Amino acid sequence: MSAAAAVHVTVLLKEAVDALDVKPDGVYVDGTFGRGGHSRAVLERLGPAGRLIAFDRDPAAIAAGRTLGDARLTLVHEAFGSLDEMLGELGVAQVDGVLLDLGVSSPQLDEAARGMSFRFDAPLDMRMDTSRGQTVAGWLAEASVGQMTEVIRDYGEERFAHAIAKAIAAARTGGAVATTGQLAAIVEKAVRTREPGQHPATRTFQALRIFINQELEELTRVLPACVNRLAAGGRLVVISFHSLEDRIVKRFMRDESRPPVLPARLPIRAAELPPPRLRLVGKAQRPGDAEVAGNPRSRSAVMRVAERAGSEA
Repeated sequence: MSAAAAVHVTVLLKEAVDALDVKPDGVYVDGTFGRGGHSRAVLERLGPAGRLIAFDRDPAAIAAGRTLGDARLTLVHEAFGSLDEMLGELGVAQVDGVLLDLGVSSPQLDEAARGMSFRFDAPLDMRMDTSRGQTVAGWLAEASVGQMTEVIRDYGEERFAHAIAKAIAAARTGGAVATTGQLAAIVEKAVRTREPGQHPATRTFQALRIFINQELEELTRVLPACVNRLAAGGRLVVISFHSLEDRIVKRFMRDESRPPVLPARLPIRAAELPPPRLRLVGKAQRPGDAEVAGNPRSRSAVMRVAERAGSEA
């Protein structure tokens, strides 16, 4: 399937943009432009003085964004982990909201050449930014069994990680593991117990994609930057698609919404404690049955929202 044929359905579109509470003259960040679903909805609510800064590491996403031709939109070809530095370069001190739609877009999954899916036999790439960085095939060619085991276990939560790593190492003695089809076949033989309705290679492919793109590290890096850049009352909206991401987001928002934990018996009054930087807004939200029926890939999505507290950034 070509990139043109791949249709990306934006998950929790209205809910996420509603949660941002867009002000017509506000400044907002879309950390993952993708194919512009959320960005278009934000632009519709912005007035002439409003501004949207959209990040994406995927060159195809940036190209799609340029077709909008909206002067209020600034596109940044970087991963959202660089949000703090890039806002500084753009001269933006504070923003009124940040939206992070995590994970991988449908065009990235459905375009065979990206090598992110075992549904196609294609070069084993998996990079979100195809203009830089190491491919999965390149990494597998040099990684030790221990390194592969750790990645597949930690990022894929795969209990057969060691067996899979040994099988990959054995297979590459006969030549490089260079395609998605090769890797899927190796994993399928190494995984002895099947999860109902799931291909045996699902967890391994997820793990390698997350690792090669440093997805969890980027998320851990960007969350504090978002809070630092948010103006008082500004919203942070994050949509996660698997438990590893959601766990990071949930813990961060929880910790930032509580007073700091100080050593016991420290002589300080409660009123003297620095106030929490965030307020949680509502409960975690998931797609409704109708959305999941229309877009099965949305079924694992979880949206969490927090608001910047205080009178200073």
